Amino acid sequence: MEEQQQNLGDVLAVRREKLKTLQEEGKNPFIITKFDVTAHARDINEKFEEYEEKTVSIAGRIMAKRGQGKVGFYDLQDSTDKIQLFLKKNLLENYDDIKKTDIGDIVGVKGEVFKTHMGQISIRATEFTLLSKSLQVLPEKYHGLKDMDLRYRQRYVDLIVNPEVRDVFVTRSRIISKIRQFLDDRGFLEVETPVLNTLAGGANARPFVTHHNTLNIPLYLRIALELPLKRLIVGGFDKVYEISRVFRNEGMDATHNPEFTLLETYEAYTDYNGVMDMVEALYAYLAQEVAGTTDWNLTARPSPWRRPSSAPAWWTWSRNTPVWILTP
Repeated sequence: MEEQQQNLGDVLAVRREKLKTLQEEGKNPFIITKFDVTAHARDINEKFEEYEEKTVSIAGRIMAKRGQGKVGFYDLQDSTDKIQLFLKKNLLENYDDIKKTDIGDIVGVKGEVFKTHMGQISIRATEFTLLSKSLQVLPEKYHGLKDMDLRYRQRYVDLIVNPEVRDVFVTRSRIISKIRQFLDDRGFLEVETPVLNTLAGGANARPFVTHHNTLNIPLYLRIALELPLKRLIVGGFDKVYEISRVFRNEGMDATHNPEFTLLETYEAYTDYNGVMDMVEALYAYLAQEVAGTTDWNLTARPSPWRRPSSAPAWWTWSRNTPVWILTP
């Protein structure tokens, strides 16, 4: 272990020395603040016929290096996918500098889209610009970032070495966007309410406590969105909702965080049956809009969901069928 740490320290020192040399030669990558991107890896891979023999500009992180001598092959990963770079010395004036780049460096490349003799979609680079020097070493592909605790703590590294995790972020963003669209189309008004309150109300949970210096009073980070939203209904709004962060100073694990996002809606002139109708419609809408199908466990059965009367008031699942459990 000690030897590995020493070797890692040597590698990091080499990378910093490379950056120092670049800066001394007037090639500091960190002063380059703009690079015009005209295409992305996924589009090129999926629509090769549209891009074939066309010149594109693409930017991303170097994830692998192969080849030697006057020809090299790099794997570049952008925000959408990976694509291979074909580097040839007689096409690049700075080829010798390019060979000194490291895995993890962020580069911008301009070149022509083509397929190699092996059928690999690639970009034949004619311009290669180092945009950011990576001073840290990425985990290995097969023996790298596997510890779940570390992956949660270093999400940025997790996203680099496990790009499939990105789909979770993208899907969550689409779900939030579609929730807003669904509620807006039904006449709900989105609002923002205070995060700091003089009373920790709306739920039964232990709050985080802070202090307001100017007013010299204790304040609580909200544990729910309920009370301010209800006050807006009292004030004359018929339909309001908020999607925001709440804070509960309690236990935590890999799937429970003291800080999390909550959706609350309030609507005048309806009852719990109207709310249940809306929630059922929301689930079906999200499944169709985000996943393209309602053939999911939660929405595999048509509305209305079963609504048997039973205490306490929560919902359970029976044979993958959504069930409302109601207090009589």
